[in-house]
Amino acid sequence: MKKWLLHTFLACWACHFASAEPYAIVVHGGAGADPAQMEPEEIEGVKARIQSVLQQGLSDLKAGRSALRVVEEAVRSLEDDPWFNAGQGAALNSEGEAELDAAIMDGSNLRCGAVADVRRTRNPISLARWVMEKTPHVLLVGPGADRFAQQSGLEMVEPEYFITERARRALRKKQGTVGCVALDIRGHLAAATSTGGLTNKRPGRVGDSPIIGAGTFADDRSCAVSCTGVGEEFIRHQVAGQISQRIRLTHVTLPESVRQTFADGLPDDVGGVIAVNRKGEWVMHFNTPGMSRGAADSAGHFEVAIGK
Repeated sequence: MKKWLLHTFLACWACHFASAEPYAIVVHGGAGADPAQMEPEEIEGVKARIQSVLQQGLSDLKAGRSALRVVEEAVRSLEDDPWFNAGQGAALNSEGEAELDAAIMDGSNLRCGAVADVRRTRNPISLARWVMEKTPHVLLVGPGADRFAQQSGLEMVEPEYFITERARRALRKKQGTVGCVALDIRGHLAAATSTGGLTNKRPGRVGDSPIIGAGTFADDRSCAVSCTGVGEEFIRHQVAGQISQRIRLTHVTLPESVRQTFADGLPDDVGGVIAVNRKGEWVMHFNTPGMSRGAADSAGHFEVAIGK
């Protein structure tokens, strides 16, 4: 009896200790849009979705769910919302087609998966996770990626599903790439990013989102990062990986690493990043007129914003 009580006490103590560990979630819905040029309906729709994603993610993290699961679910929710340039409502290329890219990374073991030029998989971020977990590969592209999704039992849609009238008209600059980074109560980090790319892009163009180390990166030894903006610049400067490496090699803080990376040759008005480390410290940085974003953590912080 005493042995059973001891085990019960230890189990309860362990649960209490785990729940006291910091956890955090940070989300972005894309950089570039100027809030002054957005319609009130759009501002309300974007903020409401980000708030909902944060609330769900924070609840899941508190319940002990993994950072990897939380970032996938957060990005899936944003993919399903036509206000954002990912999944349904994605920006269209010069031929009026939607080509979708996504990546996900587990900071606990550096496993990662990505897809590009996906046209029939409803949630590219979930396909990216399947690439990570069910294949020896990191990146699948085009029809081969869609076939793998279908063979894996993921939900498939017709290409028209992604095309909304708003995207077709392109009357205003759309919200951009979506992404999420998270820290769970076990101290593990994860990052996920999904996008439809640039409006009127050349067919076949791939930006930074599915490129590990450019638009997406996570490493428990440093931080988790998701980028949004002009993908070509984020690829050239390897922004997500560079932020991580500065922390590991020069031991600067997370905010300082982000600041140095942006100051080290990145053009003005290029985009933004969200990042979080194992201490639960997070950053939302951008050099564009706005970036739809939000952050919440175990310390009680909760904020959603679009402009500066």
